[in-house]
Amino acid sequence: MFTKNKKVSLQRYWTTRYLITLVAGLAIIAIISAMWIRHTTLDNRLNIMEFMAEETANRIVHMTDDTIPPEFEIHRLLTDQGKFMNIESNPIIYVTDPNGMIISSNLPPKSDDQGINSSILENEETIQTITSNDEEQTEFYVIKKAIEIDEETFGYVFYVESKSNLLKVHQEYGQLMILIGSLLVIGWIAISFITGRLAKPIKEVAAAAKQIEEGNYDVHFSSRPKEEEVHELITSFQQMSGKLEHLEALRTELLAGVSHELKTPVTSISGLLRAIDDGVVDGDEAKEFLQLSIGESEKMKKMVEDLLAFNKFAANAVPVTLDTYLINELVMDALNLWEKTNKQEGLQLDVSLLKDDQMVDVDPIRIQQIMMNLLNNAYQAIGEEGTITVQLQTRHDKVMIDVNDSGVGIPVEEQSFIFERFYRGENKKYKVGGLGLGLPFSKMIANVLNGNLTLVESDHSGTTFRIELPISDQDGVD
Repeated sequence: MFTKNKKVSLQRYWTTRYLITLVAGLAIIAIISAMWIRHTTLDNRLNIMEFMAEETANRIVHMTDDTIPPEFEIHRLLTDQGKFMNIESNPIIYVTDPNGMIISSNLPPKSDDQGINSSILENEETIQTITSNDEEQTEFYVIKKAIEIDEETFGYVFYVESKSNLLKVHQEYGQLMILIGSLLVIGWIAISFITGRLAKPIKEVAAAAKQIEEGNYDVHFSSRPKEEEVHELITSFQQMSGKLEHLEALRTELLAGVSHELKTPVTSISGLLRAIDDGVVDGDEAKEFLQLSIGESEKMKKMVEDLLAFNKFAANAVPVTLDTYLINELVMDALNLWEKTNKQEGLQLDVSLLKDDQMVDVDPIRIQQIMMNLLNNAYQAIGEEGTITVQLQTRHDKVMIDVNDSGVGIPVEEQSFIFERFYRGENKKYKVGGLGLGLPFSKMIANVLNGNLTLVESDHSGTTFRIELPISDQDGVD
């Protein structure tokens, strides 16, 4: 049995994971910081103890010239030394003679004589560590400074403190916790704000997608994000919804257009044949009606063939045979064929061929199809009178065939849709029959021939389409 995974919001997802990462990171920082505080605090306090031991030895030296002062004079130097090291306890301070016998200390007096262990006395290091012999095995640091007068040692000053007391840093730990806690709160607030800011436009896009799924393409976004990627997402989605709305309109228009285009000849054929069958017409008139019926059926057949041909090309089901031809010759063959069926008195056809003919690898039948479609469109654009100009030129490794007409041009708002299948402009759809497949079909053929078909320009003075074809690897012909 499959269970549906519970989904969480983007803001909650990223906030939770960022918080976990932040807590883990700050915990590591806190541990490292605490270790660093302990280490630096120990070093600093040992340095202070060393300084204080040296200062105590110097002050004892200045109290007398040749002997260690009596105990009651020294004791006033040994009281409350812990406050200088910022620790709760006072270090144990001993003043001894050269043999290690304790002369004075800041501990309560004892009746028995005591001395410093000989191993500590003989060790030349200033800072030493010792461990107590009790069960707790307490570790102590011992600072030793000699009391010297004229380079002669008259005794020693010892500062003794446990390692645990030297490492106590409650105030520093408290400050560290306050700092870490503040960073945690600030980081959580910051990521909550940022993820909320990012989640809002994404939620709107998701809601808009559902709206489009339900068939409503009129989407609007209240968010105006400054982030480039989010802005591009919203802008692209709005453009996509606009194109989907346009395609939906085209689909509806296509059904109506195809139905109308097919219905018209069917209705005509049906009416003409019925008139003959009912005996309304006879003789030569009946023969004329039959010819009209044949013409309408040919028109309907041509539309069905266009649909089938387009679908075959769209599915890459039509093979294209490429061979090498001279481009000037191909263009002139297409123009001659078109002129035989469309030449009118008011129509002027100007041709400008290449001075140095070029070889191209194409399928001549397909090139003829593209040229016929462009010339037919140009003829429909100019009406009864006008000029169609066909100009060939080369640029880099391509041959360009420009077909220009002197018509009224394509409206700017329609230019971006002219290569979409089944699209027909407002002016054309009511004047010229067809399915709106001519330009998309021609562009598809050009792409199959490793070329392209583009709209160069269109305004009130005319329209120019360009066929681009790659020049063959063979040499051109003079």
